[in-house]
Amino acid sequence: MGIEIADYHNTRHRAGIVKLMAAYALDPMGGGEALPESVLTKLCDALAAESGAVSLLVFDGDDAVGLLTALRGFSTFKCQPLLNIHDVMVLPEHRGQGLSVKMIAVLEAYARKSGFCKLTLEVLANNVRAQRVYQHCGFAPYELDPSQGAATFWQKVLN
Repeated sequence: MGIEIADYHNTRHRAGIVKLMAAYALDPMGGGEALPESVLTKLCDALAAESGAVSLLVFDGDDAVGLLTALRGFSTFKCQPLLNIHDVMVLPEHRGQGLSVKMIAVLEAYARKSGFCKLTLEVLANNVRAQRVYQHCGFAPYELDPSQGAATFWQKVLN
């Protein structure tokens, strides 16, 4: 199996991203609901327009079986760019092979080479399997001062 940095204009990569995001959305850890076709059709072009977007694809032959997408952010405390891992998914029949760990290692090498100060991500509280993977890769809950507790991820939907 090989890991490739996605080219959002490459037909094979586009098909892999769309296929894997559609599968991820249907998974309980991805929300359990299908993404609208309008989202899937525009996704790769929208990612290509994001100057800080990077996606990694795991291929088993010609079949895309794993995806990681990260987006550029900025750390005001470090005054440097960061990468936020937004999506990590591996098709169920390919889980347990360390593919997420390998994708994160490739992203970390890319981030270090590109001058990013850190990687961030959010993970569901009950997604224990993913938490173990992230801990194995060196991630930990974010806190500035342990007496103030760990940060939590919140959202306000605008549309």
